[in-house]
Amino acid sequence: MSQVLKPIKWYKKLSSRQGRLETGFFLVEGERAIRQVIDVDPGAVEEILATGDLEVSGNYPVRVLTRRQFDQVAQSKTPQGIMAVIRLPLESYSEQMPEKSGSRVLLLEDIQDPGNVGTLIRTAAGFDFSGVIMSEKCADPFSAKCVQAAAGCVLSGWIRRSAGYLQMASRLKKAGYSLVATSPEAKGSVDKMANDKLVLALGNESAGLSEELRQLSTFRFSIPINRERAESLNVAVSGAIAMYLAGKK
Repeated sequence: MSQVLKPIKWYKKLSSRQGRLETGFFLVEGERAIRQVIDVDPGAVEEILATGDLEVSGNYPVRVLTRRQFDQVAQSKTPQGIMAVIRLPLESYSEQMPEKSGSRVLLLEDIQDPGNVGTLIRTAAGFDFSGVIMSEKCADPFSAKCVQAAAGCVLSGWIRRSAGYLQMASRLKKAGYSLVATSPEAKGSVDKMANDKLVLALGNESAGLSEELRQLSTFRFSIPINRERAESLNVAVSGAIAMYLAGKK
């Protein structure tokens, strides 16, 4: 049976959050990012879009587009000529925690830059964090800029983006997780992060953590830097350092 071709406007809908939720799909651009998704969850790939002949591992439908059609769909500034239509894990927008949360979880509160969010998701995957809890004010993890910054790692762990993020964090804390919050003015020692069950919380780029999350935290710590030369670090850089330290026993 021949594949029923979707109109180009269907793919263009995936550039908006509403379009992604309506269709149940999002786009991943670039061969390396697509192969990362295939390695993690090969069943998530619905279709490959490309501008010419190519070899893709797995028996996936491949639709060849003209360069003009491809550029209409692509969301990056310099399209690479290949993208994949990926099934959107709709549970990512709920506050229902996965059955197995894993030993280390990243919590992002109101981080609004999609590049920072995507980079933190990728870093969390690299440091073996099982999942990421996000407040509803965070950038959408399945937006084009987040997916690009995550380099295909958006399916490497579970994601929960919800207004109920504090409730999820509280439930993990009651289950024995240590909730560690990064804060520039904190005096806590990073040694306390050597915990088998950890939630690491990072706050908004300018405002930092909310008072509610500060109060919920088990303890707070700051990354020691020369504040006379640099007042603060980018949140993605801070998160990478903190996740690295969390893995040191």
